[in-house]
Amino acid sequence: MTLAQAAGLRILVVDDEPAMVGAITALVGTAGHQVITAYDGEAALRRFEEEGPDLVLLDLAMPGRDGVDVCREIRRTSQTPVIVLTGEADELAKVEALDAGADDYVTKPFGKQELLARIRAVMRRHEAGETPAGGLHVGRLTLDTGRHEASVEGSVLALTRTEFALLAALASARGRVVPHDRLLAAGWPGDADPDPQWLKPHLARLRAKLEESGAPLPTSVRGVGYRLEATEE
Repeated sequence: MTLAQAAGLRILVVDDEPAMVGAITALVGTAGHQVITAYDGEAALRRFEEEGPDLVLLDLAMPGRDGVDVCREIRRTSQTPVIVLTGEADELAKVEALDAGADDYVTKPFGKQELLARIRAVMRRHEAGETPAGGLHVGRLTLDTGRHEASVEGSVLALTRTEFALLAALASARGRVVPHDRLLAAGWPGDADPDPQWLKPHLARLRAKLEESGAPLPTSVRGVGYRLEATEE
C-alpha cells in the first residue's frame, strides 16, 4: 500500500458537471480517500476555507469563477497541492493554471490509475517540503525551502537535513495534523520502510531548537501525528 493511500487524503473535487464529480469520487474513493465536493468556483473557495482539504482536484472550464481564478485565490493563503483537470485542447489554460500555482494537470478523459498516480506524485513532492519560492511562514518562523534554511525573525536555526524536512512538512500543513506516515516519508524519503521509532527523538531535538528560539512548537496528537501551530502573540 502506498503512503498516500494509507494516509487517506481529504480531497476537494471541483467540477460543474455532477457526473464528473461522481466519477472522480468513485475513483479516489476506492483508494481510501475522502471527497469534499463543489460545483462552482465560489463554492470551491468556501469549502476550501471550511474544510481545509489535503488536495484539490480542480476543473478549469467552469462558468463564472473559473479554475485558474480559484487556483490563484487558493495560492494567496495556502500551499495545498492543486491538480487541475483540463480538456485535450486546453494548452493555454494548462500553462495559465501552472503559472497561477497549480502543481500538476490531468487531461480529460483520464483513467483511474493515471489519476491516482498523479495524486501520489504531487503528495510526495508536497510531503518532502517542496514549495513555491517565497517560503513558508508560521508565526515568527520562516522556512526557505530552496535554501533548506529555517529562521526566526532573521536568526537562522542550526537544523539537520532531517529536522528541516520534518519541520517543512509540519509547516506546509498550516496547523493541520500531519500523520506519522507522512512525516516518515518527509524525513526519510529514500527509505522504503522507515521505522516509526525514528520520529520521536528527531522531533524532540527539533522541538528543543525551536523552543530555544521562540518559534512555534510541534505538538503530538496521540495515535495520529503532529501539528505545528503559531502561538498567539
